[in-house]
Amino acid sequence: MNVLLVEDDLPLAAGVTQALRDKDYVVNQVGLGQHALDTIKVDPPDILILDLGLPDMDGIEVLKKLRQTNPELPVLLLTARISVEEKVQGLDAGADDYLAKPFNISELLARLRVMERRLSPGHSTLIKVGPLSFDSLSCQVTLNGESLVLSRREYMLLKILVENAGRVMTRSRLESGLYSWDEGVGSNALEVHIHNLRKKLGPDLIKTVRGVGYRLAGP
Repeated sequence: MNVLLVEDDLPLAAGVTQALRDKDYVVNQVGLGQHALDTIKVDPPDILILDLGLPDMDGIEVLKKLRQTNPELPVLLLTARISVEEKVQGLDAGADDYLAKPFNISELLARLRVMERRLSPGHSTLIKVGPLSFDSLSCQVTLNGESLVLSRREYMLLKILVENAGRVMTRSRLESGLYSWDEGVGSNALEVHIHNLRKKLGPDLIKTVRGVGYRLAGP
């Protein structure tokens, strides 16, 4: 799951980023509202965590501009503004949820899990594709009823493919779901992960679409 964190408080941003990465989220961070809008145009995340108190523009303004071009992106607001009116203003501007500062990381993770479930097909954490079962809540993957042991990257890659079963996923989309901006990515890293997954899943579930990317065979 790819998260863009828009937060100019660097110590807070660093703590949130590390906590989310420890839970296998791919996290990128920016500190300006305009930088966030420009980033989303080029490489939209799965979830946006948006602070309202940004130095270049108010977070509500960022949200309103975002909703003009991207009405579906899940947005979690971080706010030190505690009045009901301000919270309502954020929700009316298009936020899906808000979290008041200071907050506990466990609550942030819980709210992200709720958003993640909403993104899953049919709002279910269990997805079945042929003989493959993938449960994002328990992080259990089985093939023909037998549990599979996957590395962190293999699990993250398979999650993207399962959630988009039948659709071709480009190389850039898969890499953005596996690596944050500050991680070095080898030229053949994606191919290595695909190769390792095929050894565990068999050769037929993941199809190569030459020159484009990969596709998990549909149900």
